[in-house]
Amino acid sequence: MMLKPLLKELKFTPLHLLLWVGVWLFYSYFFSYGSNNDDFVFWFSTSLLPVTAAITYFISYELIPKYLITKRDVQFSMYLLYTIICSIYLILIITFVNLIFLSDFSVRNMPLLTRNVVFVLILVYLVVSVVCFVQLLRHNHKTANRNKELENKLLEGKLLLKQKELYFLKQQIHPHFLFNTLNTVYGFALKGSEETPDLILKLSNLLDYILNQIEKPAVLLTEEIKHIEAYIGLERVRFRDTLRIHFTKDIQKEIQIPPMLFIAFVENAFKHGTPIDGFLDIDIHLKTTEIQLLFTIQNTINKNNTPSKSHGIGLENTKKRLESLYPNQYTLTHTENEHQYIVQLEIQL
Repeated sequence: MMLKPLLKELKFTPLHLLLWVGVWLFYSYFFSYGSNNDDFVFWFSTSLLPVTAAITYFISYELIPKYLITKRDVQFSMYLLYTIICSIYLILIITFVNLIFLSDFSVRNMPLLTRNVVFVLILVYLVVSVVCFVQLLRHNHKTANRNKELENKLLEGKLLLKQKELYFLKQQIHPHFLFNTLNTVYGFALKGSEETPDLILKLSNLLDYILNQIEKPAVLLTEEIKHIEAYIGLERVRFRDTLRIHFTKDIQKEIQIPPMLFIAFVENAFKHGTPIDGFLDIDIHLKTTEIQLLFTIQNTINKNNTPSKSHGIGLENTKKRLESLYPNQYTLTHTENEHQYIVQLEIQL
């Protein structure tokens, strides 16, 4: 039973050899106390060594891994008891054989400490206990490292899954944004507007931003602001003189944010906003401090003429991205009165 574990440990033969040389010196030192019979001490220590090694390896590589570590305590106790009984029997035989061949059946010729079988057993099982304890520590260390590796792999898997989820959400936002913008260009093309080429150019710049930033987890806030302003430029052409928009920035600290984080809110203001007295009013305010980012957007609505509060897939996906990227670090509020719809986003940095 113990052959396979022992074969696995053959690569540690030099270390094991050093261990048993040390054990042999340990035996020789104690058994030679108060005695000049060096031959007896040499052969007695040598004959005890294989028994000690056999007991140690059997307990370390067979009983501990198969029974103690797997919580099979009854089997472990039973086999350990058998091992102790057999080892006592072997040690008694070794003592008797040495008494016959090295002491001529005279106990007085034996070194003092070898006469006491209890002391011999204590020495043997002291060595066995120390080696088995070290082996148990090694096993626990390996188990802890293996568990740590599994935990790291699990965390890496969760992170990869989260990254794929965020990438999928961004992919959903982009087609939604593109669809709405193409509708605007299509409407101008049907009218034969001279501004259609300029709209296409602005759209081209927006698409260039999207394609270049899609793989990035974060972009500079100033780059995102330029993207929002480019989108507003498209909408200015569409709404002409019926749009009044104000975009104020108070950037006290340059930060990085996920790309296209605010575009769904801006797009939502144009899509669901309604003119009051002939004008669609939109106010956007963006502020960063050392500890937080504040984004506010409000647009005019006619609550009586607003058939639905649905804000589309782009806004829903933005909420999911916020939850994934800033869990417990952001607040998103929506307030509405008779003529205004206000969105406020606050992110703790």
